[in-house]
Amino acid sequence: MKSFVFGETALGMAIPAFRFGSGGPKALIIGGVHGNEPEGVVASLGLLKAFSHEYLFKIQIILIPEFNMDGILSGSRLNGNGVDLNRNLPTNDWNPKAFDPKYPPGPKANSEPENKALVKFLDLEKPMMIYTLHSWKPLLNVNGACLPEANVIARLTGYEIKNEIGYPTPGCLGTYAGLERQMPTLTYEIERGLDFEKILAIHVPAILESLKETEKRH
Repeated sequence: MKSFVFGETALGMAIPAFRFGSGGPKALIIGGVHGNEPEGVVASLGLLKAFSHEYLFKIQIILIPEFNMDGILSGSRLNGNGVDLNRNLPTNDWNPKAFDPKYPPGPKANSEPENKALVKFLDLEKPMMIYTLHSWKPLLNVNGACLPEANVIARLTGYEIKNEIGYPTPGCLGTYAGLERQMPTLTYEIERGLDFEKILAIHVPAILESLKETEKRH
C-alpha cells in the first residue's frame, strides 16, 4: 500500500488516497462525494481495512475514502464552497442552473479543487473501472460497460440495477467518466441509514467479490 495526497478540498484540507498493487490496469473507488452520506465512507474504510490486511488482486486499486472532507466534517452534501461535487464535473450536459436547489452545480464546470484533482487523475491514469459509493434508496446505477460488476453485487445484495438514476444529473461522474470517456462507472447507492455493521458485513464483501470481475478486464 502507498498512501498519498490526492488533492485539496475547497477549504484547503488534504484528500487522503491509497494505492494498492503495482503495474497493470487500474480501478478507482471513491467514497464520501457527498458529506451527508456516511454509508459510502464506511464502505470505503471497510475496503481500506480489507485491502490492508490482504491484497490478492492482480490490478491496481486506488481508494479515496473521504473525497469531500469539507462536507463530511460538516455533515453537508456540499463541499466547502457550497457546491455539489457530483454536479460540477465538466460533462457535455453541464448546466449552471440547479435542477434542484439542493444540488448547486457551482459557478462554472470543474470549478472545485476536488474535481480538478479528479479530472487530472482520470486524464493521467485512465482507470478501467470506477466505483463511486453513495447512499440513497438501494440501487446500482451503471454508466458504461460495468454490468458484470453490478450483476455480482445485485446477486449478493438484492439491489436493483438501473441505467438511469431517475432525475437529471448534469455534471455527474457517471456521465463524465462512464459515458463520455469510456471508463465504466458504477454508482453504488447503499440503503440510506443502514446500520454500519451491516454495511461492513454485506456491502464490503459484495464489492470485493465484484472486483474479481474487474480483474478479468486485465
